[in-house]
Amino acid sequence: MTRGTEKTQQLCICADDFGMSRGINAAVLDLLERGNLGAVSCLVHRAAWKPGLLSLRCIGRERADVGLHLDLTPPLATGDEEPGLGPLLWRTFTRTASRRRLQRAIAGQLSRFEDDMGRAPAFVDGHRHVHQLPVVRQLLMEELARRYAASPPWLRNTRPRTAPGAGMARAHLIHALGGRGLTREAAGGAVPISAALLGVYDFTGGYVGYRRRLLAWLAAARTGDVLMCHPSIAGAPATPHEAARVAEYAVLAAMAFPWVSPEGGAVAMMPLSRLSQRGGI
Repeated sequence: MTRGTEKTQQLCICADDFGMSRGINAAVLDLLERGNLGAVSCLVHRAAWKPGLLSLRCIGRERADVGLHLDLTPPLATGDEEPGLGPLLWRTFTRTASRRRLQRAIAGQLSRFEDDMGRAPAFVDGHRHVHQLPVVRQLLMEELARRYAASPPWLRNTRPRTAPGAGMARAHLIHALGGRGLTREAAGGAVPISAALLGVYDFTGGYVGYRRRLLAWLAAARTGDVLMCHPSIAGAPATPHEAARVAEYAVLAAMAFPWVSPEGGAVAMMPLSRLSQRGGI
């Protein structure tokens, strides 16, 4: 995907973690109704996936892309804390991870998505960006080629889009964990991939801090970018970064698109699959 040159940039805001909790599901569905999301990324083996499924299936494909949020570090039981990412990083970077186990996890989650949604995912990304890790990305590419050779889902690029004042160190660290390899292998396999990633931060700052960051991301956005978010409604059972999720939802719910910057630039919402159909990805 190339940098957009038109005055109105076509951005895809993607809500992650649908299926993690009922509060997240409710926030995501409300933002979809408001027209403030272009994509939803789903955890198909989490406790709230089935309760939210019927409502999600009612969202038309023209309104939002629905994709798989590949989950390789699930809690051992519902309500347990999220395991650390360190062991998976070590095994993938040292090439000691079980390829059979990873392949089964990837295939199983794609099958679960297909069975429950009645269609293939519009895209695939990773919970904690695991889709780009060594070994994982090779196995993912092989599985996508096997299932969707004629029309593969798009992948989320983790290449940072520079946004002044939004903080970039964390974004560059995420990209360093496999972003270049994912881009290279997507190109080799003719799999569409988004342009750049916005929305990375340390989950601090509350409502005011998130709104300031969001405006910086929107001002920096270019056609084909993805801006990830993690909204949840207040009062729901706690999930990781719950206060930040509630703040994100409040800020995003107050937005209106197309968004116009003080300098006159505009950002419109668009699912990336629609952009792909136009030859933009």
